[in-house]
Amino acid sequence: MGTDYLCTMFRFIEGFMSLSLVGFILMLNAANVSAQDGFYQLAVLKYRGGGDWYANPTAVPNLVRFCNSELQMNLKNDVATVEVGSPELFDYPWIHMTGHGNVVFSASEAQNLRAFLEAGGFLHISDNYGMDSYVRREMAKVLPEADWNELPWSHAVFHSAFDLKRGLPKVHEHDNLPPQGLGLFHGGRLVVFYDYESDLGDGWEDYQVHRDSEEIRTWALQMGANLVSHAFQGGDE
Repeated sequence: MGTDYLCTMFRFIEGFMSLSLVGFILMLNAANVSAQDGFYQLAVLKYRGGGDWYANPTAVPNLVRFCNSELQMNLKNDVATVEVGSPELFDYPWIHMTGHGNVVFSASEAQNLRAFLEAGGFLHISDNYGMDSYVRREMAKVLPEADWNELPWSHAVFHSAFDLKRGLPKVHEHDNLPPQGLGLFHGGRLVVFYDYESDLGDGWEDYQVHRDSEEIRTWALQMGANLVSHAFQGGDE
């Protein structure tokens, strides 16, 4: 076997073990057992196809600060960038994906993303307007056996940290359609959450970027914190 292959497999196993311990580490933190400051790091997914994967640069950093201040989640302040096909994908338990346009996954990238999800990782996709058809096409390569399901407001993801009885906020109007929270499940676990016609990422950005109301921004950040919290709790259906 080649050296590159062995390194990739080692990182996969290492990543799988780390991700499987997420819930245990968080439980220890909740019990006031000391842990390394900023133990886990969130990341933004870099993909090919020409879409602006780098949109909303202040979004995830603001979400991290919100999770740390409101939920004492002990996340690293720095947000990473990781490519779909990189073995480093397994270094991060929670990945954010956004943009306005085309998304392309090669066969090996789709396989890598699937392995990440199977190992315990979580992917949040936020349609920043214009990427819906591409998301659906490419995620069908990743989990061809899974169908998108609109999650009811009673689903645990809307109540894991904050009790959001109204479900998703409508941050920006787009096509004046109601906001939807769509999910992909694998082995009974919610592994992908896709907010469509909601634009959570815009709601997480600095106020000066979009000048959304404080109510909408707080609602969006609370929903984001729910996504992180639910994923770290195991993401069961």
